[in-house]
Amino acid sequence: MKYLVTDDSKLARRVLKKSLCQFVDEKNVYEACDGLEALKMLLKKKLGIIFLDLTMPVMDGYEAIPKILDINPDIKIVVVSADIQEKAKERVLALGATMHVAKPINPLKMKEILDLLKL
Repeated sequence: MKYLVTDDSKLARRVLKKSLCQFVDEKNVYEACDGLEALKMLLKKKLGIIFLDLTMPVMDGYEAIPKILDINPDIKIVVVSADIQEKAKERVLALGATMHVAKPINPLKMKEILDLLKL
């Protein structure tokens, strides 16, 4: 399975990728800096899971979720955001995200996420 970490913060991408790579092969983990770049990557790679921030330039997570699902309705979208308000969580789930988790993600939390996704 291939994974995409999407966040405009290089540090946030690095932290998430480091946690993810404790459980999956790093060669299967890609990075994008915004929703548009994520869409372009999705067209090139057969991705199974996208970790997606909400607040990004060019195309934010809210705009990207339905476009991602148009390309691949079976993909799992894990929104990783500092916005932990219930309204934000409800909105992303209504748009089709698989789950919403708070930043930052440590290895223990990553293991929980991957287990919930049955990977």
